[in-house]
Amino acid sequence: MILVDTLSIEAIRRQLRSRVVGRHLYLFSEVESTNTVLRHLARSGAGEGTVVLAEGQRHGRGRIGQEWFSPSGVNLYASVLFRERLTPGEAPLFAFVAGLAVADAVKDLGLSPAIKWPNDVRVDGKKVAGSLVECATRGEAVDFLVLGVGVNLNVDPAALRAALGEAAASASSLSAIIGREIDRSAFAASYLGHLDSWAERYRREGAAPVLAAWRERDILTGRRVTVRGSATSFDGHVLGVDGGGHLVVQDTLGRRHTVLTEEIRNLD
Repeated sequence: MILVDTLSIEAIRRQLRSRVVGRHLYLFSEVESTNTVLRHLARSGAGEGTVVLAEGQRHGRGRIGQEWFSPSGVNLYASVLFRERLTPGEAPLFAFVAGLAVADAVKDLGLSPAIKWPNDVRVDGKKVAGSLVECATRGEAVDFLVLGVGVNLNVDPAALRAALGEAAASASSLSAIIGREIDRSAFAASYLGHLDSWAERYRREGAAPVLAAWRERDILTGRRVTVRGSATSFDGHVLGVDGGGHLVVQDTLGRRHTVLTEEIRNLD
């Protein structure tokens, strides 16, 4: 396994350029998941922009309950707290800022990232990152949002194959793609800085620029996919993402479906 220097709050702060994100930074050696820790902090009154990082996670999670392989000392696992004035219906689109921030940090390395709805960041067709949003509500408003990300920075592809089996064929790490180890503290600072910028832009200008930027990086529109859910499964082609951040898919009979939480698999 490739190992680099441990994450350093001091190094992250030295390189971080942000107004809100990173006001408070917590770094743990190993946790259940960074989202779980930050949810507890949020309920105890933690302020907006609080960040939880960990060297490793025992039970990192991705979308629809899938486990996120979280070996220690090689990747980035980070969760950020937001207390935006949002309705629950606005939360999925606001969560796009996490994917955009990861994509920008990857681009800073000289790579060309793309986003697969709703939360995968890919380089050369390989998944290198994912994000998970968790939302707590109070009445008809969002009380807080936790945006968690996992980014494969220096994990060895052999370790991915051992852990993920066949699924590893569509995954990689940034170090494997770029051919050198990634400075994890520098990448963390880059990601958190871009996240701060995108969240601030959302506050100033609303959802439109976030959605426009996300659509520029989208790789699903026009593709044939299989949609799999607990109640239904069908094949179709992707028409795009609507104004709420939901995927719109037209099935083989011409019916349009708004996809919220179902699993999406490419057919081409």
